Amino acid sequence: MTDSPDRLFELLEDKAVFVTGATGLIGRTLVRSILDYNTRTDRPVRIAALVRDRQKAERLFPGIPEDQLRFHIGDVASWQGTDECVDYIIHGASMTSSRGFVERPVETIRTAVEGTLNMLELARRHTCRGFVYLSSMEVYGTPETDEKISETHGTDLDPMQVRASYPTGKRLCESLCASYASEYGVPAKVIRLTQTFGPGVEYDDGRVFAEFARCALEGRDIVLHTKGETRRSYLYTEDAVRAILTVLLRGETGLAYNAANEETYCSVLEMARLVAEGPGEGKIGVRVEDSGNAASYGYAPVLRMNLDTGRLRALGWQPSVGLEDMFRLLTEDMRQRR
Repeated sequence: MTDSPDRLFELLEDKAVFVTGATGLIGRTLVRSILDYNTRTDRPVRIAALVRDRQKAERLFPGIPEDQLRFHIGDVASWQGTDECVDYIIHGASMTSSRGFVERPVETIRTAVEGTLNMLELARRHTCRGFVYLSSMEVYGTPETDEKISETHGTDLDPMQVRASYPTGKRLCESLCASYASEYGVPAKVIRLTQTFGPGVEYDDGRVFAEFARCALEGRDIVLHTKGETRRSYLYTEDAVRAILTVLLRGETGLAYNAANEETYCSVLEMARLVAEGPGEGKIGVRVEDSGNAASYGYAPVLRMNLDTGRLRALGWQPSVGLEDMFRLLTEDMRQRR
């Protein structure tokens, strides 16, 4: 039986949840979901959020009482911790720009590894009830077939490729989670998220789904700088929030869980055509202008990431929003941000 969001939030009532990456897309959707639940209970969840930019955080979460949302200001890679009560940790802080993985690979790795060490130490000191690390489908490298990829699937990552700074850093952080669970008893779990989007994406976001939505809103043809052969699944932000909470509260310590809507599995080219044919500001086309140098854009190599989510679904989770509705909800929200 699938858990309702409220059932998951009930398990966090009157608990202290520490969140990193709270101003990112997934983080702020998570925080807002908890704050929304707090309006329906007399035992609110207490959130502490580690953020680098207080002004941005206060703009995203205006007027929230400090007993429900408290900000800590700092960089996750150098932050020294807190003496406040911490029952659960959701660690999502990470570099997210594909171009950044290429242009700032050292910072990408340091943010991942040093930040995760800091959060695991926080969990250890506070004897946390639960810890979940937000990892990525990219840890599987570049699968070449449409076979289903379970959590035990291997990888072909080449650590000598600069863009591997991101997925290799993620893999090391996963190993840290397993190591802290084994050596220190930290209840650490990992969730490997596929590409996730929905309302809340900034209008100028550089990721491919945002560019497709902008093209639809502005009546511009979608231009692909590759042949669009990469195939993967996608996930709606609120479905991702439920997946994260499910792993945090129901998952087994020391395990990883794939998170995706398996029914959305398609190529980038197929997704572009879906958006072009959908509701927008006018009919648009899809053009392929393959430069033959995808790496210069920070793009990952061509892959087929057909995630198997059976382990997560066995915990009671199911996705609820398909790809067409994901883009409809995304473009409606982005239209308001124009």
